[in-house]
Amino acid sequence: MEFKSDFYPGESVVVKFDDGGREPGILREKSKFPELLRPDGSVERAACAHHFVSLNSRPDQDAVVSTAQLTRERKTFTKQRLRSFLKKTIDHEAWSGAPWCVKPKIAEEYRINTDIPSHLTYEHQTAQRKANLAAKKNDFEGQLLNFQPGLPQLKPKGSKGKRVAQDAALLNEAYQRALAADPGFSKIPQANQQQHIEQLIKASGGFVQFNGFHPIAAKGHPKPPPPPPPPKYPIEDLELTPIRDKATRPALKFLSVDIPTPHTASEEPSSGILMRSVGPLLETWDTLNVYCEVFQLDSFTFDDYVEALQLTDDTYRCQLLVEVHCAVLKKLVNDVNDKNGQVQVSLPDSNFPESEGSSPADDSALPSPTPEPEVKSAARTTRSSLAKSEAADLKNGQVAAIETKVHRAAEMEQSTRSYDWKARLRKRDFRDGRWVYIIVGLLYQLSSDPRRRQTCDNILRKLAPADQEATVETAISQYLLLDINTRVNILEILCMLSLETKAIRNYMEDCNNNMTDFRKERIEMQRKRKAAMEDLRLLHEERKALQPESRTVSPIPELEELEDSKMNGVTEDEVEAEDGDEVMDSEEEAPHQGRSLRRANDRAAQRQKRLEEEKLRKERAQAEKAKKPSKQEKQYEKVLKKIEEAKEQIRGYEDEVLVIENDLREADCPRTRVLGKDRFWNRYYWFERNAMPYAGLPDSSTAFAGYANGCIWVQGPDDMERQGFIELCDAENAQYYNAFMMTVPERKMIEEGETHCFNARQWGYYDDADDLDRLIGWLDSHGVREMKLRKELQAQRDKISTYMVTRKEFLASSEEKKPENTELATRISTRTKTYHDPVNSRRCFAWSNLTAERENGHIHSEPKPAANNRKQAKSAKKAIEEEGRQTRATNRQGKPLTRQGTRYTF
Repeated sequence: MEFKSDFYPGESVVVKFDDGGREPGILREKSKFPELLRPDGSVERAACAHHFVSLNSRPDQDAVVSTAQLTRERKTFTKQRLRSFLKKTIDHEAWSGAPWCVKPKIAEEYRINTDIPSHLTYEHQTAQRKANLAAKKNDFEGQLLNFQPGLPQLKPKGSKGKRVAQDAALLNEAYQRALAADPGFSKIPQANQQQHIEQLIKASGGFVQFNGFHPIAAKGHPKPPPPPPPPKYPIEDLELTPIRDKATRPALKFLSVDIPTPHTASEEPSSGILMRSVGPLLETWDTLNVYCEVFQLDSFTFDDYVEALQLTDDTYRCQLLVEVHCAVLKKLVNDVNDKNGQVQVSLPDSNFPESEGSSPADDSALPSPTPEPEVKSAARTTRSSLAKSEAADLKNGQVAAIETKVHRAAEMEQSTRSYDWKARLRKRDFRDGRWVYIIVGLLYQLSSDPRRRQTCDNILRKLAPADQEATVETAISQYLLLDINTRVNILEILCMLSLETKAIRNYMEDCNNNMTDFRKERIEMQRKRKAAMEDLRLLHEERKALQPESRTVSPIPELEELEDSKMNGVTEDEVEAEDGDEVMDSEEEAPHQGRSLRRANDRAAQRQKRLEEEKLRKERAQAEKAKKPSKQEKQYEKVLKKIEEAKEQIRGYEDEVLVIENDLREADCPRTRVLGKDRFWNRYYWFERNAMPYAGLPDSSTAFAGYANGCIWVQGPDDMERQGFIELCDAENAQYYNAFMMTVPERKMIEEGETHCFNARQWGYYDDADDLDRLIGWLDSHGVREMKLRKELQAQRDKISTYMVTRKEFLASSEEKKPENTELATRISTRTKTYHDPVNSRRCFAWSNLTAERENGHIHSEPKPAANNRKQAKSAKKAIEEEGRQTRATNRQGKPLTRQGTRYTF
């Protein structure tokens, strides 16, 4: 309430006038006046404040009002806003009794002193608590009295009996300790025993350690230092004590040929993949799959991607290899009919003049004018000076040619200057491998950048070698001879350039907007679920109130007859006797000998008839009761039905929340999120975790594989982390060795087992579910980093294991099919050579770009259909779109809401 009645400049307020009017305004200035007192102590003027308010309706006038005339708008100063303000501006440490402090950013902006008083610090509070505990224990410490050889005499129980008994026990214990320390203590006169104990304490510095007893402290002497407090977990991972006999980390598998760990075999010994290419290989695969909708590509597995990049056969062209390059190139330069073929990325100045086919809209690609060299006029020119200058020019030209003649990309580009790489790219001239020529021209222009020169020159040496002709055919044939490492370098450059394009940026902005909408939907669903849970609780309470004490059961015939007889006032014995009399009366051989009552048989028949009628009436009543339940039972059944409906509604809300969370995961595309880090700063990645479906797009041509990557990838520590936490200086190494009897590198070699990653350019992976379980067991939850990594792996364990098993089964089935196809191929032969079908023998040939066919009517590497075939292509595209509309849900704008097609419809 103190802050509620206080106002500050810049705040929106409402001014209340004397006539009852109210006008909003902005508080401009505030003046405070202190309280004035008379000489006799009476108040002459109370403390007050004058506020200068600029009214919204009259901005040229200011109103001077008092605090009583100001108020805030309703719901402006609420508990919720105050709670939000406190949460954003103050914080405290994670220990009990910690003082609240202003956050550093706020304190720096408003120049608030954040120094904590000494009596509120953690050390002072801890010392104060220890002092309080010590004061309680000092009641009996240091008080050494005269000891008796025997037990002390106990006094009768009274108000202080318990205290007297405790004193007696303590004295007896002290006597036994003194006797154990000095067997001759009992022979010392009683008057000198106290002096003897004081001498022992003084000689030992204030403490006497007896055999099997705790030390006795004399009064006034310092107490022994307390043991160090136990650590509060989690702590720094490398500060945990190593467990020598604990199992090591599961062995990593490596994709590359050059393995950083000796005595370890590669999983792909003939792949030719170098360790420096594994990181770019994963990076390009992840980029192409995350932004596959922008590139208009079907998703593909990592194994198919690696296999496609290893192809060297030019007989059957792999569509996956070609489409990936063409799709990325199309995003760098627009079509000739789209904004005049504008270049979408920033390129350095080219080393050759711009061609005629280039568009003037390419501001980033236009070469800068080269200044003409100055001509130095000589005072006198002779034949010898001309000969010397010609020789010098010839020598300089030869040296320059030797230095720069590493490839013939410039000659290849200049040979077709009227139709350079940009013109080809604008016209989408990708046929017969001509996209390789576009790559040569692009790399040659990028080589003008000093940062990329070495990488581009290394690639151009192989695509446009200096010992071959500078033609397009040379580049096409040379690309087929490239190894996987060079091809990965090309794709890495193309993908990095594509991230600068407007299409990728717009896609990221759309994903961010979608994530905001998804979060709002999730909050709304959680609110509805909470309300449904409250309704369910009320329904359960109503059910308990309406629940009958005993539910209706089918009647037992024997008990029913017994109940009927009791209701008529006739016992069972009487019924049996009457039945017996009736039977005897009916027998002629044994007539009734005794006195018979008049009309006895008639009365028995009437009773029997009444029993039967009563029984029939009860049966009818029960049948009607079963057909028509009571009002309470009807209400009870209604409540049960409502409870089931409420449970079904809650399950629906929970399913919706799961769907929205999956949409959030798939829309999170700006960065690849890491699972966590272990104690040695190794990073763990599961690339399917965000920005893509777990098994790829469901309408992809290779969706039958059932997985996308199916591996946990492990990256070594970064250089800064390695130098700051693993490779320590000599003094820190010595300190760590004194604490744990080993250095950090030695601990890494011991606890990681046989396989290691020493820097961020080295990668390993896990593809087995059992190795994943062993990895989770190896992680220590007491460490800061491994606690988070373990928690994340446990949360994702089921999904990761599922796709690991799916990948193994798919690869095993593919390997089983290869021998059959080989046998079939050997049977089909011609007169000159054996028939070979690479489409059936390689998995990557099963991929086709259905997305481009569905959206464009043709794949990227093929030209647009001719004018006479446009109608057919348009109809085929329309049929594919109609099929897509039937299988994929859309939002109000007609766009698919998720990449998996599992969203609900509106």
